[in-house]
Amino acid sequence: MDNARWTEGPVLVRTPATSANLGPGFDSLGLALSLHDDVEVEVGTADGALTIEVDGEGAEVADRGERHLIVRVLHRTFDLIDGLAGTGPVTRPGGLRLRCRNRIPHSRGLGSSSAAIVAGIVAARALHPAGNLLSDDDALRLATEIEGHPDNVAPCLAGGLTVAWTTPRGPRLVRLETQITQVTAFVPEQRLATERARGLLPGSVPHGDAAANAGRAALLVAALTGGLDADVLLDATEDRLHQNYRAPAMPESAALVERLRAAGVPAVISGAGPTVLAFTSASQVDSIVPEVGNGWLKHPLDVATRGARVVAGESEFRS
Repeated sequence: MDNARWTEGPVLVRTPATSANLGPGFDSLGLALSLHDDVEVEVGTADGALTIEVDGEGAEVADRGERHLIVRVLHRTFDLIDGLAGTGPVTRPGGLRLRCRNRIPHSRGLGSSSAAIVAGIVAARALHPAGNLLSDDDALRLATEIEGHPDNVAPCLAGGLTVAWTTPRGPRLVRLETQITQVTAFVPEQRLATERARGLLPGSVPHGDAAANAGRAALLVAALTGGLDADVLLDATEDRLHQNYRAPAMPESAALVERLRAAGVPAVISGAGPTVLAFTSASQVDSIVPEVGNGWLKHPLDVATRGARVVAGESEFRS
């Protein structure tokens, strides 16, 4: 495996935003959304240096060099593929160029870190001469190890609606076809670190709350895949495990969820927040504006049926 067999020219990867939990499906349910980051990676650059260019969200971390999340994921994935090839470290072409066009808001509960992790893994698989040895299961396992949980990386990899879980052998996912095709994300200006949101969760919850969530999560899968009535979806998105505990860190988001649900709109905290996700189409957004109020960026989105992928054709990036 000499250097000539590395992919020549840049590889462009497109990754979708994701919303995890969807109310009661804590750390298990996830949905891919039609808001994408584009990541272009090239190895063997003429100057042999590491260069990072970031347009949009996350531009402030473009100077992190080897500490940049996608760069770290690229190297880790290259190392994993080397191990799968069984030939020891493969000599890599000198230089690495990373260009990011980020549209997914950071630290808002829309899976920006998962999108970056998955982009690095998919790009590394496309660039490495033995990249075909990295299976989809390997990719899910690595992404989960880096992210810490599979609920966002699963829909980012597979697209659509996913159920993810962990076993002694590693994480698993099932992709489901959903009858819900559109949602609306209400994104606030303020950010919330996932670590802070997770730190507010208790070590245990009442048995009744756990039982209620188990039933609601099952109902939610049925509602999303079977096209059940909106009133069933409202019941199905009720949560008792995480949203109330996290409310003090995002009172405006918690209040918005309460207002929307009082108006009959199935609404939840997206991931760890503070974005609010409403199961309502673009044509219905105007009708709920009075409940929303000011200070929210409204994103009517489709459910992304495709996960992260290498985009063929001419690069969207311009020098």
